[in-house]
Amino acid sequence: MIGVIIDSNVIFSALRGGKSKAREIILNKSDHLYFAPNYLIGEIFKYKAKILKNSQASEEETLEFLFKILHKIQFVNEEDISTANFIAAYRLCKNTDEKDTPFVALSLELDCPLWTRDIQLKNGLRALGFDNFFEE
Repeated sequence: MIGVIIDSNVIFSALRGGKSKAREIILNKSDHLYFAPNYLIGEIFKYKAKILKNSQASEEETLEFLFKILHKIQFVNEEDISTANFIAAYRLCKNTDEKDTPFVALSLELDCPLWTRDIQLKNGLRALGFDNFFEE
């Protein structure tokens, strides 16, 4: 099994409705274990209106996609991530997007690739030596 840390933007993409490569991978790749910090749940609720507005699916279909996707993710309490990994992740993210710190910290903690579609984040992390990404 391959562990993968899923960033918020991948989940948002998977909820768009219609054909979604991200949703297909999450729901159908049986050789992958998906992880996310609990922070992801807050992000989903924070951007619920935007997710629904951008979705090509009805609210009911979008919530059904969300239910199926969330069942595939193992959530990790941020308190279970070492302080050292949080500090390292903050240093990697601070000049690009501090909000991605929990995802990068979890990637460091579990030594699993980060799945993000945020090109700016990827470039910023690569410039600092982090290159552990899941590629679709």
